[in-house]
Amino acid sequence: MDAQTAIELVMLLLVVATGLGYLARRLGIAYPIVLVLGGLVLGLVFSQIPDAPAIELPPEVVFLIFLPPILFGAGYDTPIRDFKANLRAIGLLAVGLVLFTAVVVAIVMSALVPELGWWPALALGAIVAPPDAVAATSILRRLGVPTKVVTILEGESLVNDATALILLRVAIMAIPAGAFSLVEASASFVVVGLGGIAVGVVIGTLITTAWRRTSDATLEIALSLLAPLTAYLAGEALGVSGVLATVTAGIIAGRKAARALSPDGRLMGRGVWSVILFLINGFAFLLIGLQLPAILDAMDRGAAELIGLGIAVSLTVIVARIAWVFPATYIPRWLSPGLRKRDPIPPNGAIFVVSWAGMRGVVSLAAALALPFDVPDRDLIIYLTFCVILATLVGQGLTLPWVIRTVGLVRGTHEEREEAQARQVAVEAAAERLEELGEAYPDHMELIVQLRARFDEEASHVWPEPNDSGPTEADQERLDHQAIRMSLISAQRDAIIRLRDDGVIGDTALHRVERDLDLEAVRSGL
Repeated sequence: MDAQTAIELVMLLLVVATGLGYLARRLGIAYPIVLVLGGLVLGLVFSQIPDAPAIELPPEVVFLIFLPPILFGAGYDTPIRDFKANLRAIGLLAVGLVLFTAVVVAIVMSALVPELGWWPALALGAIVAPPDAVAATSILRRLGVPTKVVTILEGESLVNDATALILLRVAIMAIPAGAFSLVEASASFVVVGLGGIAVGVVIGTLITTAWRRTSDATLEIALSLLAPLTAYLAGEALGVSGVLATVTAGIIAGRKAARALSPDGRLMGRGVWSVILFLINGFAFLLIGLQLPAILDAMDRGAAELIGLGIAVSLTVIVARIAWVFPATYIPRWLSPGLRKRDPIPPNGAIFVVSWAGMRGVVSLAAALALPFDVPDRDLIIYLTFCVILATLVGQGLTLPWVIRTVGLVRGTHEEREEAQARQVAVEAAAERLEELGEAYPDHMELIVQLRARFDEEASHVWPEPNDSGPTEADQERLDHQAIRMSLISAQRDAIIRLRDDGVIGDTALHRVERDLDLEAVRSGL
């Protein structure tokens, strides 16, 4: 494929992905569901075009394009307080369930396709083990599911990617030898993981330090886009986990963004990142759709066998999650009265929703496409990964709203109370600061009085054009007004950040109030 054809194909995929996004919004369906179906249709259409070029990306390019931004974005949006509060449940899902699912899938595949071998089967298990929270949480938030359920699924999605990808790395390394030392692999797992975290801490700290040195939103966003690739490549270059390095850097950046980024940087950055992540998801799903016909043609297996394997692996993944979630919820509480008292057993409906919300997505897809070409039965692994994604996204994704309504999950008021508390504290902080500003700016009491009544009221003052002879009285008045407003907004922002840092409110409440303050700062030209 020549360069022009490749560019035209990329543009076509982006246009189709955008159109499918519009369709998903119109239908009220999570966009990953529409994307995976669109990719399937596009692949079927593309396969009918005479002399259509073969579509295949180098595995290392797939990892660099798809995974780092997704992992960094997931880390950035992690609510640390809620993550810590649900650490036990998240750990059981993100580590225990991933390893359990990978091993069960490997056992099933070894029984169904003995010639595949244990390590390629385990590689498939690692690829399809981690759920993607994008589709699930978009549905859960829209239907008003309790915040704790959403937090657990988001926390699981953050950590399980690292668990699965490190396990995949071990399986791929063991394929040529056909065996490995459990002790050495375990030690390597720990070293690689801790090393990746250390690299992520360094990169995250450097990025946030650079943010503090500028208030230029363009530079801030550019740094945020460079951060994922920088963290990933640095980790891989040092022989540690680039995945954990990227996630850790994202967590640190997200934690410090409230103080390090400018209002413009936060507002514009969220928009830019939303577009980037949407296009990555769209490109990945459509790309696998284009490759699927060639993958099917390359496998020397009958249609009945392929359909049977796809159904078997998909059912294994779904049943394994259900078989793990219920015992993992009940057994620790049965064994520990103290835990049962601190964290009572949730309703069966909530447990089932967590067990049913295991949709696979772009991380599994990218991991499959990034398999080295010398992995045995690579095409079969990619095909089965697509089957699992299709079954879970479409089957579970479309039925999840019905399940939620059937079990009667209702929205909790905890998140709303936190947001109300944050707004109240912000208003009180601004009121206190206004008293001080009244003494510091006695000539501007009219503005002070107006701001007491309504902080975001636009001033009726008309700013004149700059005067080359020096600042006029009107210029000075404008500067004073800006100083007053900036001081108020800073006081409110500091107050809600302290609430977040002290664990009184979560990151969700912080971001909602922070967005209003950022908008006010931008409107006021601060």
